[in-house]
Amino acid sequence: MRILFKARIPTPEGNAAAREGELGEMINKILDEQKPEAAYFTDEMGVRCVYLFLEMESSSEIPKIAEPWFLSFNADIEFHPVMTPEDLEKAGPWIAAAAEKYG
Repeated sequence: MRILFKARIPTPEGNAAAREGELGEMINKILDEQKPEAAYFTDEMGVRCVYLFLEMESSSEIPKIAEPWFLSFNADIEFHPVMTPEDLEKAGPWIAAAAEKYG
């Protein structure tokens, strides 16, 4: 299953890593291990934020994805299942059935 993973890096932890010259190195180490389809970096609510799109086979992989961010940066994280256009097309019959039954 494709997921959107979001990690918000608190300012004190991010600043400490930046001052020590380790911020980029730590992020690259995690990305090399996790091999996301895409990675984007921005801010959210005034803190550094990372968005990753990853393929996850089982919910048992949550610690494998989350723990490096928790332990490296004390990050706040979120997982969100996402769909490609092809996935959305496959979901069409379920959407139509729900609309007929509940709409």
